[in-house]
Amino acid sequence: MALQSQRVRLGAVRSNFAPWNDPAAKPLIRFESVTKQFSDTVAVTDLSLNIYEGEFFCLLGPSGCGKTTLMRMLAGFEQPTSGKVILGGQDLSGVPPYNRPVNMMFQSYALFPHMNVSKNIAFGLKQDGMAAKEIDQRVQEMLKLVQLERLANRYPSQLSGGQRQRVALARALAKRPKVLLLDEPLGALDKKLREETQFELMDLQNDLGTTFVVVTHDQEEAMTMADRIAVMNKGHIEQVGTPGEIYEQPNTRFIAEFVGDVNVIEGKVAGRNEVGHWHIATAASEDFMTIDDADEVLDDGQEIAIAIRPEKMIIGRKLPENSPNLMKGEVWDIGYLGDWTVYRIKLDCGALVRVSRANVNRYVDNPISWDERVELSFVPNAAVILSR
Repeated sequence: MALQSQRVRLGAVRSNFAPWNDPAAKPLIRFESVTKQFSDTVAVTDLSLNIYEGEFFCLLGPSGCGKTTLMRMLAGFEQPTSGKVILGGQDLSGVPPYNRPVNMMFQSYALFPHMNVSKNIAFGLKQDGMAAKEIDQRVQEMLKLVQLERLANRYPSQLSGGQRQRVALARALAKRPKVLLLDEPLGALDKKLREETQFELMDLQNDLGTTFVVVTHDQEEAMTMADRIAVMNKGHIEQVGTPGEIYEQPNTRFIAEFVGDVNVIEGKVAGRNEVGHWHIATAASEDFMTIDDADEVLDDGQEIAIAIRPEKMIIGRKLPENSPNLMKGEVWDIGYLGDWTVYRIKLDCGALVRVSRANVNRYVDNPISWDERVELSFVPNAAVILSR
């Protein structure tokens, strides 16, 4: 992965913020060999992870993978069975939630229905004994931050889902925690509002510089917002990386299949060519497939899988004869999504693959239709070899 990152950046990045690449940088949060067991169930297994100050970090994974348990251990609602949780150099063992410099925003928002917006935001500040004048100043600051000044006197029942989400966010930020924990923060919003709020959260976090740790099972949400993502599975971390690294260079088959759409083609290693590309024998192609994946060390005859994203494949009725990684098949299904058209192709070997094509024009002359014979291709560096 390091060699690949030096050679070419994987995916788009939104900033040059990358303290994890600095050997001298000290993490703000450290999970050291943490295990959490509930009776006979092990929720987190010997997990180690570093999160840096000012980072927007996402814990991503399917239900039951341990991501919420990890966040609750950081918040102090659960204690590790073994291992340490360290924040700012302090071992948090035995430190109660109210004495930790973190705040948590829950999926349900947990607003007080009998309090208006201002009083909801002020609640935690009053509990801490802050002076009334300072509370008022802080509440006004938070209202401006989340653009709810006009709604200060409304009650939660009078707000939309997106507005309630902002109130909960303002209340969590009012105490100025070092770390803000967000558990499925956008799950209650509709699709369009969720997409808009993702960018608002990114801008807000960037302006504040507060470390955000978000738990989500929504891969698109994680890919949009995070500086880095830790993908979890069955209590351990499969891979940590930027969204581009997770998507373009998955370490395992689980990562490739969980994050985004992917075609997985089984094959066997058949050596390398003169420029160092791997030759892979597969049932999907008459010739060897040629894959440029320098990060993998493979043995001849080794069984592997090739992962290729649908949008990286080329489709046509007849492609040039010298097209790399040529496959042939028949159109099985077509899905028109507006911005994309998705084709499901049944290859001659019987396997089904997906191909996505961007709809850059409103009108299509002689479009590919059901039951047509087509050819598929992809360039050697578009695919990734998965040996595990």
